[in-house]
Amino acid sequence: MIFCPLEWFPLNKPSAGDYFQMLYNITTPFLLLKAKFLSQDQINEYKECFSLYDQKRSGKMKAQDLLTVMRSLGCCPTLQELDRHLLTHEIDKRGELDFSTFLSVMHAQIQQENPRAEVLQAVRLMDTSKQGFITAAELRARLTGFGERLTDQEVDELLSEAGVTYDVQINDEGFAKMVTFLTG
Repeated sequence: MIFCPLEWFPLNKPSAGDYFQMLYNITTPFLLLKAKFLSQDQINEYKECFSLYDQKRSGKMKAQDLLTVMRSLGCCPTLQELDRHLLTHEIDKRGELDFSTFLSVMHAQIQQENPRAEVLQAVRLMDTSKQGFITAAELRARLTGFGERLTDQEVDELLSEAGVTYDVQINDEGFAKMVTFLTG
């Protein structure tokens, strides 16, 4: 049991909320130690985002907000993956999850996502000749014309950062490796 001096509390009468906040402040470092798989920067970013959705300041967020929070942090879970995460932690879709559970869900999602494989698959779909290469012009046309369209400026920046000039052929695997290195 943890004892704290009464002068820590206003009017020397700790409320249930005071005890909860104290418990939360004491246990959070231990939860973070549990999260060895995440960097301190990631944990801080996740904590900040989690806090935005902890509307009651109870240390919990609504399960219905989980998809939005995960996507805002760069993950791309499907609805089925989200349901699986909630089921794994025995959380109802109308329920709530605490920060420790949130870290666990984020870790599981990060482990299953493989951006390099996804980029490689997308580039290989563009490689109609199946030779392992596409031209920069083909890539530009696809990125500006299909799906979530990029602007010419965004494509220029991407190709520039990847060291690709306009007239060059792009190796599928090399490009996927370079793009995920730049964004990861």
